Amino acid sequence: MDKDKLYDALGELMYAVTKADGEVQASEVAKLKELLAQHPWSAAIQWSFDYENSRHITLEEAYAKALQTCQEYGPSEEYVFLFEVLDAVAAASSGKDVNEMTVIERFKKELRAHFLEEDLSGLTEE
Repeated sequence: MDKDKLYDALGELMYAVTKADGEVQASEVAKLKELLAQHPWSAAIQWSFDYENSRHITLEEAYAKALQTCQEYGPSEEYVFLFEVLDAVAAASSGKDVNEMTVIERFKKELRAHFLEEDLSGLTEE
């Protein structure tokens, strides 16, 4: 899988987190643009976020697409950047909302569990 799909997934997950408190806040979008400005793939990630936001897809749909793509892509150093951005964006509008933090923590947990399962299945096949 190429990195384009991974960056689409990062934008989808960022959308899901900002949507978790009910609506995408202007302060969250501004913070996202600020944080992405230094990333070499910022345009692709921002495009994905904007596309999902313009379509008004559900949080669960964006979340599921992002999780599936990240699971298929495999471990990546980009996830460190992703979680830093998600935490900062969640804090951008009146502090970190419990629903936003729940989405972030759920994603981390499900992604780690998938990678652990993959690692363990590799061990049992040897």
